[in-house]
Amino acid sequence: MVIGILEGEPMNQVVYVSKSRIERRQGPLRIAHLPSESQPVIYSVHGAIAEYYKVDPAKLKESHSSTIDYVISETAG
Repeated sequence: MVIGILEGEPMNQVVYVSKSRIERRQGPLRIAHLPSESQPVIYSVHGAIAEYYKVDPAKLKESHSSTIDYVISETAG
């Protein structure tokens, strides 16, 4: 059961379903097609994140922010 935060009553209606699509490219490179975005969002790894996942940064064609970068910035925003 999902509880409504403000009213304390069970939620009985879905208010939003995201229509997103993710394309997995080579290695950690992913392309996200998100609602209301005119251009795709590119996810990958960089620096310490690449090292953690044992991805050689020298082998990355290009580095991009990772999904965790987006989650942290949204949470902090």
